[in-house]
Amino acid sequence: MRTTLTLDNDLAERLRHAAQRDGRPFKQIVNETLRAGLGLRDKPGRRKERFVLRTFRSRLKAGIDETKLNQLADQLEVESFLAETLKPSSRA
Repeated sequence: MRTTLTLDNDLAERLRHAAQRDGRPFKQIVNETLRAGLGLRDKPGRRKERFVLRTFRSRLKAGIDETKLNQLADQLEVESFLAETLKPSSRA
């Protein structure tokens, strides 16, 4: 369907930049952007390839939070630094 659309200057510039960057037609960029904004990911009738997540066996035991593995080391380093800087000077 052919129609006339008036775009704000900032949006038109961003769309033109995206078209140049990706090396794709302006029309395609506008259509994809509108689809994404409307919550429509693909063209009608087109199936997207399924994403498969491959799992692996971890050596960590259940209940260990891997995001906090360095927390104790950091805490000990801070305590050591404070002990050194707050220690009374032996030079008198």
